[in-house]
Amino acid sequence: MRTHFMAMTIAALALLPGTASAQILVDATDPARIAEIARGYGAVEVTTDAVGDPMLRGRMDGTQYLVFFYGCQNGRDCTNIQFRAAWQNDGSVTESTIQAWNAENRFGKAMLDAERDPVIQWDVNLFGGVSRTNLDDTFDWWRVVLQGFESRLY
Repeated sequence: MRTHFMAMTIAALALLPGTASAQILVDATDPARIAEIARGYGAVEVTTDAVGDPMLRGRMDGTQYLVFFYGCQNGRDCTNIQFRAAWQNDGSVTESTIQAWNAENRFGKAMLDAERDPVIQWDVNLFGGVSRTNLDDTFDWWRVVLQGFESRLY
């Protein structure tokens, strides 16, 4: 009986947060770690945006994209990110093209910007952190979104 109780106690302790099996989480406070994951999909540069918040400038399968950091305090301690890519419109992308994309796709919100150029963006909440595997999968989904959006447009 005592051996059974000890085995159950050890098993319960192994499930508690902070044990050896816990993963280190990635959040938006560390742009360099996010860039490291992004580099698995192509070239990435860590820079800052016009207000001094971190920003990634990347290229994935030939397509340029940006990752903006939001919820920042003085350019640090950010809470979420936004993937964004834009293309020049040759006139073939209309509002109905954009509406069709948005109706058929869960990931990536499409729009036409002020110059009527197609833009796609995707907001990702990283507050509290996500596993590296989760964020890597998010970048892979972004790759799928970019490929699908480009093939739909051109």
